[in-house]
Amino acid sequence: MIKYKLICKKCKISFDSWFASSQEYEKLRKRKFLSCLHCNSKKVEKTLMAPKLINKFSNKKNDSINPNLKMINNKIKEYQKFVKDNFKDVGENFVHEARSIHYNNKNKAKGIYGTASNEEIKELREEGIETETIPWIENKSN
Repeated sequence: MIKYKLICKKCKISFDSWFASSQEYEKLRKRKFLSCLHCNSKKVEKTLMAPKLINKFSNKKNDSINPNLKMINNKIKEYQKFVKDNFKDVGENFVHEARSIHYNNKNKAKGIYGTASNEEIKELREEGIETETIPWIENKSN
């Protein structure tokens, strides 16, 4: 697949379009199958495009992350560290443990965290069991 930036010579609107190959683009252009998305004109041509070059020194992952997204991810990681340091991980047993604490009046010195489906969380809340859902980012570097 190849993406070209196209421009309409009639209304001057530019837009992107994907093609199976550069040969496919040429075939469609010659047969006048290309048209403007805005005015339906057949006077559509490729425009200049700057390719994204990646070399062995560029960090592809960091180049593509929006700075705001990076800041949000860092904040989520801070929350995760706090949760891991201050709560007990009960994993898939979260729903069972939460009910056990609530109904058996277990005095837990340390809160718990784990995984549960949205439906399970809804059921716990309907039963009066306080729960919170937080975003979780898996650490892929390990």
